[in-house]
Amino acid sequence: MGRTSRKRSTLANRAIVASAALILGGGGLIAVNVYASAGEGSSGSPPGRTWNAGTQMSTIDCPDVGNELPDVPDQARWEVDRELAAMDTQITDAYRQFADRKDEISRDPGLAENAVLGPLKARRTASIDRIATAVGRNADRPGGLDGLAPCSLRADDSNDMGDQGSDQGQGQDDGQNNGQDGGQDDGADQGGDNGQDQGQDQGQQGNGPEASDFVDIQSVQPNVDRPRQRRGASRGTFTTDCGRNENGKFNPDNVIVAPGVSNGAHHMHDYVGNQANDAFASDDDLANGDTSCRNQGDKSTYYWPVLRLQNGTAENDAGADGGGKDQNIGEIQTPSQVTLKFVGNPTGKVTAMPRFLRIITGDAKAFTNGDANANASWSCTGFEDRQLKDKYPICPDGSQVVRSFAFQSCWDGQNTDSANHRTHVAFAQDNGRCPNGFRAVPQLVQRIVYDVPPGPGFAVDSFPEQLHKPVTDHGDFINVFDDNLMKKVVSCINGGRKCR
Repeated sequence: MGRTSRKRSTLANRAIVASAALILGGGGLIAVNVYASAGEGSSGSPPGRTWNAGTQMSTIDCPDVGNELPDVPDQARWEVDRELAAMDTQITDAYRQFADRKDEISRDPGLAENAVLGPLKARRTASIDRIATAVGRNADRPGGLDGLAPCSLRADDSNDMGDQGSDQGQGQDDGQNNGQDGGQDDGADQGGDNGQDQGQDQGQQGNGPEASDFVDIQSVQPNVDRPRQRRGASRGTFTTDCGRNENGKFNPDNVIVAPGVSNGAHHMHDYVGNQANDAFASDDDLANGDTSCRNQGDKSTYYWPVLRLQNGTAENDAGADGGGKDQNIGEIQTPSQVTLKFVGNPTGKVTAMPRFLRIITGDAKAFTNGDANANASWSCTGFEDRQLKDKYPICPDGSQVVRSFAFQSCWDGQNTDSANHRTHVAFAQDNGRCPNGFRAVPQLVQRIVYDVPPGPGFAVDSFPEQLHKPVTDHGDFINVFDDNLMKKVVSCINGGRKCR
């Protein structure tokens, strides 16, 4: 499917279909039935879980409609994008109502359905119908989407599932979380012992993160495997210097996920590179925009959720969309270092990226969607052979927090975007080769470093219902290298040189 400059689509994540929670007060039980979507597989989820009545429901869990859509015709893209963005706003509004009335809901379980979940389902049903109608004007009308309208309440597993939360980290296939079981309790205890917890049990006014979302990096065992380079590998690198967002360019838009929608992300982004990026930027706007990159041939845009200190200091967006209005509070931290490096493929040469190629890595909704698309990596300077996926690191004195992203490095050879923003690119397979039908392109490896006080006193911005979980970290990239500079990138990487 081709692209035009104004045709974008929405963030794709694996959908988890969950039935509405049944909450029984007065010493009864809270039961939440969860069943897997087709993208997850039914064998991995039990038919139901039961908590004690004292368990506090923490968030709203909704299936992600964008991931269940068939290919969206170009003619319907804008309307579908708009409705998917509207559904994110619906969840945000419902979460705000739930958070404001959480105590009432705990006393009157029927209030959850009557005041929050029922109205949310009605709004989602209307949006889903408009999406199906838009697609149906130009292709077969998609069926079966109505079942994605209901949402549920869910508890924060890190509070209520005890050891299961630490065991879960051990089961992740990418091996980034080995050693967390031993460190989770240490991380939580350290927060209390050093006086840095700052009310972490309630987080950002009850919106997270929790003390159990942190782990002492020194308790984590090394878990990073370096890929073996084969004969013919492209061993070079190209590093572009685009600053640390010293300019203070922030907005809560996402031109990839929600084009034309202000506050489409419901959280604030740091931007480096292209300075024209907002919700309304076309490809022409990006091509003609200024750039913070030292090499003016790189007008690419690189952006990620800001990191904030939970120190009680109000930022100037405390009353704004994406900031305090969306439960993102605290002092925004400018990175102490940002490295943007393009690397090669361990099995062969790379080919040029197409201009305006869009890549999203990670999943902004991984807390409720599951970790199928999660790609967060957290660590500390001096300990970067230990990577965490679903925990924030507690770094020792003299060490700084590190966020890193290794973006997808295989391209389908045709499309600069796809309806779910994922299927036009892919990660290399375990043997280093791209999947059939894909070709290797320069891989963006992004490293962001922060000098923050030791202890569990920080968090990334997130959608409100994602509770600022570290697994929701993600990065976005649009390639706006000029053709000559992209040729140099490919030449450097394939030639085994290190270029800047």
